[in-house]
Amino acid sequence: MLIQPLDGEHATYYDRYIGLVPEGDIRGILEQQLERTTEILASLSEEQGDFRYAPDKWSIKEVIGHIADTERVMSYRLLRIARGDQTPLTGFDENAFVNGAAFASTPMSELIEDLRAVRRATNTLLRGVTDEAAARVGTANHSPISVRALAYIIAGHEIHHLNILKERYHI
Repeated sequence: MLIQPLDGEHATYYDRYIGLVPEGDIRGILEQQLERTTEILASLSEEQGDFRYAPDKWSIKEVIGHIADTERVMSYRLLRIARGDQTPLTGFDENAFVNGAAFASTPMSELIEDLRAVRRATNTLLRGVTDEAAARVGTANHSPISVRALAYIIAGHEIHHLNILKERYHI
């Protein structure tokens, strides 16, 4: 079981995500999230997917794409650090990722399937992470980050955006 990350295993910025994750085995939490999140998103129409709560905010489709892309980046970091690679990893510009993607013209069903595929890959990766590997710390975006912190950030980031979808997009 991957325990919650300890102090010093991540930048304080990520507390906002990690603090949203309930107690329990993070692997199980991520698997349950997959079903719950995709069920919620699958109930939305194409028109709802295009909704923005303000002109300068992402559409629901773009939020879904952002969740998947961020998980890809975090999973890649998790893989590198879990395998013992100590090469410092760079940050990424989430707005450039969304602007560089075709989320707005992608059907909701494809965005949801992409999110499912990314999560399945993350879950498969985590099955092979030992307790020793989970405690490994590397550097990403100029800050220390552990494997277990990355797993919790993935889960918390999704919760964060689902909360925003409920509060601001009224799904």
